[in-house]
Amino acid sequence: MDLVLLAVAAVWGGVTGLLIPRAAYRFAVEPEEPWRTACPSGHAFTGPLGGWLGPARCAACASRAQTAVPPYGGESEAPVPPYGDERGAPVPPSGDDRPAPAPVPPSGDDRPAPAPVPYAPGTLAPLVTVLACTVLAAATGARPELAGWLLLAPVAVLLATVDRRVHRLPDPLTLPLAAAAVLLLGGAALLPGHAGSWTTALLGGPALGGFYFLLFLINPNGMGFGDVKLALALGVALGWYGWEVLFLGGFAGFLFGAAYGLGLVLLRRAGRRTDIPFGPFMIAGALTGILLGALAA
Repeated sequence: MDLVLLAVAAVWGGVTGLLIPRAAYRFAVEPEEPWRTACPSGHAFTGPLGGWLGPARCAACASRAQTAVPPYGGESEAPVPPYGDERGAPVPPSGDDRPAPAPVPPSGDDRPAPAPVPYAPGTLAPLVTVLACTVLAAATGARPELAGWLLLAPVAVLLATVDRRVHRLPDPLTLPLAAAAVLLLGGAALLPGHAGSWTTALLGGPALGGFYFLLFLINPNGMGFGDVKLALALGVALGWYGWEVLFLGGFAGFLFGAAYGLGLVLLRRAGRRTDIPFGPFMIAGALTGILLGALAA
């Protein structure tokens, strides 16, 4: 039964993880900019929930890659990469340092040129989601709260992906995540066999969120308000297993962030004032706390 549970969790992580690249691409914009509504090739997003759910490559790009329509000149066309992949310039022949001329489309071809977008690996988020769901299932077992962890994990990975790319935690993700954590764990508390406390979870959200809000007031340049909102959801999740787990998970996030920043400084890739996205480390710390709390429960 344990192997079946792990397999189901891994499949769930894989299916949901494959939906993350598209959503991350749409959310990964600078503040005050609207969410992206088209893929890098200019095709409007279509599909469930207004095109928010779907594979990494949009339907038009996937169809274009499958048909492999020969471009100008008769050579086979390279498939369009998923959102965020880098596209290198043509390489000039050996010994010729002149840049290769770009192909000129024939008259009447109105296909849009791909827009440059930030680089984002297409497989990292799905792999992380599979790993997170699998270890959560292994640590929690067949207890009711596992359903909540599996539903919350893909959203947490999506938030970490967006924050890593543009140092931003969107409100449409952080605030619903906190509400979902309250409702899911509340439902788990009504079922037999659960190993946590919904009351402590309800108190853990404001406790961790209030602590981050205090840090925000002390140093607004070092702590974003999006981190404060994310702390509400993480506090609920960590509080489920008690105050010790809440403290451990919160401290682990700071520890992971400090270790990463120190590593960048030692490698001379950043300075003491360099901004780093803190959301991924908060989520990693919360995952660590939840795993330890589930194992000890």
